[in-house]
Amino acid sequence: MSFEYALGQWRDGERRMREAPPERRAVLERVIERVVAELRRRLGGAFTTDELVELYGRGTDWCVQIAVASAPQAPWAWEARTVADAAFSRYVRDATDYAGGRRASRV
Repeated sequence: MSFEYALGQWRDGERRMREAPPERRAVLERVIERVVAELRRRLGGAFTTDELVELYGRGTDWCVQIAVASAPQAPWAWEARTVADAAFSRYVRDATDYAGGRRASRV
């Protein structure tokens, strides 16, 4: 999977989050923050966009498990295309080779 494709998916997740009904956003934010915390745990300290794409490419079922555990009474918050993708979109900003909304040029 290319970085550009993954980034498009992640940005779509952020868009879906922004377009969610206002009464659902607090729950979605809580789920997304927990997925981000798990991304931090899985990737450790410094990481690259390639490492994040590789993790994403392995699947996001674990994100759904976090969503179910975090919001058991809110099945609409279990949609990986929203919570996982939005979490990856937020977390990519911390990649060592990501700046200004895009991947830094490679030498």
